[in-house]
Amino acid sequence: MKRFFYIVLAGIFCTANTNAQYNNASSTPVKVEITKTAEGKFQLLRAGQPYFVKGAGGSTFPDRIAAYGGNSIRTWGSRNGLKVLDSAQKYGLTVLMGLDVAIERHGFDYDDTVVVRKQLDRLRAEILKYRNHPALLAWAIGNELNLRYKNQKVWNAVNDIAKMIHELDPNHPVCTVFAGINKDLVTNVKERCPDLDFLSINTYGDLAGLPQNIRNTGWTGAYMVTEWGPTGHWESLTTPWKSAIEETSSEKAAVYKIRYEYSIAKDKDRCLGSYVFLWGQKQERTPTWYGIFTERGEESEVADVMQYLWSGTWPKNQAPHIYSLQVNNQKPIDYLYLKPGNNYNAVARAFDPDNDRLFYRWDILPEPTQLSDGGDFEARPKAIENPVAGNTNQSKISFVVPSKEGAYRLFVYISDGKNKVATANFPFFVKK
Repeated sequence: MKRFFYIVLAGIFCTANTNAQYNNASSTPVKVEITKTAEGKFQLLRAGQPYFVKGAGGSTFPDRIAAYGGNSIRTWGSRNGLKVLDSAQKYGLTVLMGLDVAIERHGFDYDDTVVVRKQLDRLRAEILKYRNHPALLAWAIGNELNLRYKNQKVWNAVNDIAKMIHELDPNHPVCTVFAGINKDLVTNVKERCPDLDFLSINTYGDLAGLPQNIRNTGWTGAYMVTEWGPTGHWESLTTPWKSAIEETSSEKAAVYKIRYEYSIAKDKDRCLGSYVFLWGQKQERTPTWYGIFTERGEESEVADVMQYLWSGTWPKNQAPHIYSLQVNNQKPIDYLYLKPGNNYNAVARAFDPDNDRLFYRWDILPEPTQLSDGGDFEARPKAIENPVAGNTNQSKISFVVPSKEGAYRLFVYISDGKNKVATANFPFFVKK
């Protein structure tokens, strides 16, 4: 995302006062459109200029997105929309504004015409509120509405929303966001949603094959990748007790780079850009699985890779690299069953590219018992108190296995003291 895009007013580039209060009635929107060449190539234009999206999902640390070469932010809803838009404007970023559309798996009935109409009216107010903001890039109707759905009328509702948006806002294109993509889904959407301007797809382990997969579905239009990142927990190896095995931060960095280069960067004839997930931190299976940052705001090696992919240059200070995390000379794929109350040894092997001193911290967390679905909220388990014997700031430790039977993970965070970090975890099962 290099570098800053300045606000276009009346077709003239200018460095507008980003501290000025946004006024919906008087603000001048920036025209965004999708063009198609005679050769069938698609391009996103913003104020008449080519605009390939180098984006991040989440509005945390917008200054870092801009500084690392990014140019856009994706949201999943319009709550606090003005705050996000103004923040993006401040840092020269744009926003793919998500519209919170009800999901069938959460109990919404798309056969109920009254509630569907109320939803449309609610979203109409959101469009009117934000349509003229100069940081607005496009609208995204819902998120993963196809995840475990049955009622095809959801796509009729999506098209009604898209049609309404075009009537109120001729300056910004509209999409809906899929969880993956397949031919039946595309066939239904092509038939029921003719007012969509492009499609957006969330995909993880399948990213490298996405360009060909999209062509296999029969979709001939433009698309965007609105979530991509590590191998998903549903795609990973699992232990016999059904705990997914997470990649280390260094393994993630490697797959982010190669998957991006083999898909998004190579399909610019059809792909309008992407939003990496997650530019922030969240608990989903673990506190480290999807976030590029830790809860302390430390950046993993993935952030370094994103700076390289967006700007073509690596950061001056790079994150620590972790080779492995082992327990009693075993790897996570060895599926360890440990005895309660016993001591075991763990070792993390890592190095720092800048030869910075490394600092270690260790945690043991029980596996979450209430698992989220489709990225919904998931509570972070409470860490086991004082599991490590002696000095915890070591690459080699001895830890005490919890007394309660069940599934746990040993976590290690390896910091360079300069806000960069490597992470890894080791799932194990406590059994008497």
